Amino acid sequence: MELFSAEIWQSLALTIELASLTTVVLLIVGTPLAWWLARSKSLWTEAVGTIIALPLVLPQTVLGFYLLFMLGPNGPGGFLASIWGGRTLAFTFAGLVVGSVLCALPLVVQPIRNAFATMGDRPLEVAATLRASPLYAFFTLALPLARPGLLTAVVLGFAHTTGAFGVVLMIGGNVPGRTKVLSAFLLDYVQASRWREASSLAGGMVMFAFAAILTLTLIEKYIARRTT
Repeated sequence: MELFSAEIWQSLALTIELASLTTVVLLIVGTPLAWWLARSKSLWTEAVGTIIALPLVLPQTVLGFYLLFMLGPNGPGGFLASIWGGRTLAFTFAGLVVGSVLCALPLVVQPIRNAFATMGDRPLEVAATLRASPLYAFFTLALPLARPGLLTAVVLGFAHTTGAFGVVLMIGGNVPGRTKVLSAFLLDYVQASRWREASSLAGGMVMFAFAAILTLTLIEKYIARRTT
């Protein structure tokens, strides 16, 4: 298995597809959730926020274990899979998306929540005096003002998904062409003592992480200059 073999390119395409789809789902799910966490006065707010943050501190093996049960034949994932004739969402690409979304959710929700909280009540109060509906104010005012948080969430969600390993391996099963992402190939190289290939692949992933963080920093500085 060469470093730039067809299997590696297939895995790279799968990783990018997984990260892209996961990021889209995270924005769709995480944005309204972050809005509720930032604006709600409910006693349940912090409890929900804590549950969302759990993947940051839980060992990925623990999270992977529970996800494997939930996505398996006897869990909710098995029921969903049965709708289109399947038996389980574990060891499938759809299962990878579910696991990736849950793992990266706190990294997406928190910066968006902070952006909404920093915005304060004043802009929405002004919009209300102009008879703007809450939904219209959200899309035309709140989202543009929260743009820095949204951009941060996109970069963190995408970068985290491309480098995910523990949960992805447990619920994906390392199936070539279906669930075998780049991080799984790195494990294969190490286990086979193919240090040159492992070093090259690991170096590429480090450079990608560096580029993601640098991009995030430059975007934040650009937005800060535009708003001052």
